Amino acid sequence: MSDWNQQIIDEFRANGGTVTTMGFGRGLVLLHHRGARTGEERISPVAAIPDGEGAWFVAASKGGAPTNPGWYHNLLAWPDVEIEHPDEGTVAVRAVDLEGAERDAAWERFTQRSEGFRSYQEKTTRTIPVLRLTRR
Repeated sequence: MSDWNQQIIDEFRANGGTVTTMGFGRGLVLLHHRGARTGEERISPVAAIPDGEGAWFVAASKGGAPTNPGWYHNLLAWPDVEIEHPDEGTVAVRAVDLEGAERDAAWERFTQRSEGFRSYQEKTTRTIPVLRLTRR
């Protein structure tokens, strides 16, 4: 895990889910997932947008890098995961990779939320995946 990710995780946990670094506020969750090949447990801080009761969208933006983040591949292999949510504690969820119009509508919510997400799409030629995490 990168030092930056660990810093965000530590700040999230020390402040009850509030992360002032880069203005994240209470917009992050800590995604607990397993490595697709290794099965090793990992934690990744990710931006999450609520989608009704018991569901959240997460975007595999990786800051506009040319490849998807490792956690995205892990969720495809092991979709039943947990998140640490700032208001709800640990929540068991199932990840579903969105496609077509459903993906596009969810991605639009990210671009409306932040200039950062708009710039990520401009930096890359890949379509940034969006997943729905639904309470299980």
